[in-house]
Amino acid sequence: MNDTCCRQFFLDADPTTYHRRYEALRAVFVDELPQNEVAARFGFTHGSMRQLVHGFRAAMRSGSPPPFFKRPSPAGHPASAPTT
Repeated sequence: MNDTCCRQFFLDADPTTYHRRYEALRAVFVDELPQNEVAARFGFTHGSMRQLVHGFRAAMRSGSPPPFFKRPSPAGHPASAPTT
């Protein structure tokens, strides 16, 4: 599976967006750690880590911003807040 766009997302990311999901996904795609190890390190179950990775890959393939990062907002509207 080609994860180039997923890897590049983390390498180009704004560092102010760090949080648990970001760090967990970064560990999978950039550090190339096994999902079960990352899940244990960040307090996820293995199943929830797999879902997080799957959802991230799907969002990146579709060109959608991941749901836990701020999205640019139209002028005059506040940016959506990240969820944790």
